[in-house]
Amino acid sequence: MDQVRIGRFLQELRKEKGLTQEELAGQLSVARRTVSRWETGNNLPDLDILIELSDLYNVGLRELLDGERKSEEMNKEMEETVLKVAEYSNDEKERFLQRLHWMFVAGLVGFIAFAVISVLGLENTAPYETIGSFGLGVSFGMVIIGVIFTSKYAARIREFKMRLLGRMKA
Repeated sequence: MDQVRIGRFLQELRKEKGLTQEELAGQLSVARRTVSRWETGNNLPDLDILIELSDLYNVGLRELLDGERKSEEMNKEMEETVLKVAEYSNDEKERFLQRLHWMFVAGLVGFIAFAVISVLGLENTAPYETIGSFGLGVSFGMVIIGVIFTSKYAARIREFKMRLLGRMKA
C-alpha cells in the first residue's frame, strides 16, 4: 500500500468536494492536523473513518486503498464483509477500553485505601498494614499494566499470548 499515493488521492477527493482540511476534520470529529497527516501520507485513517470517507466521497474502499479511481464497483459482499470487520474492530476496541477503565478504578481504590491508612497512621497495625500494602501493590500493578497496554508493545504482547495459548491447546 502506497500511503503517499493514498494521501494525494484523499486530498484530491477533498478538494473535489470543496472542503477545507478543517471542515473535513469537523465532519469526521478529528483534528485538522490528522487530516493533514493522511494527505501527506504520514498516517492512514482507521478503517471506520475510511468507510466514512468512502461514503462521503462516493468512492469504493478499494479505490481509497489503491489511491485511484476504478471503473469497476466493489463487490457488494466484499463491502459488507469490510463493514462487519470494522464493526468487530470497534467492538474489540470498546471492550479493551472498558477493561482499562476497570483496571484504573481498581488501582485508584487500592491507592485510596493505602493513602487513608497512611494518613490515619494505621500502617503499622496488624490488619491495616496488610490492607495498605495490598492497596499500594494493586495501584502500582495497575499503573504498570496501563503503561504496557497503552504502549506500542501491547500488540506484540497480545500476539505472543495468543501463540502461547494456541500451543497449550494443541
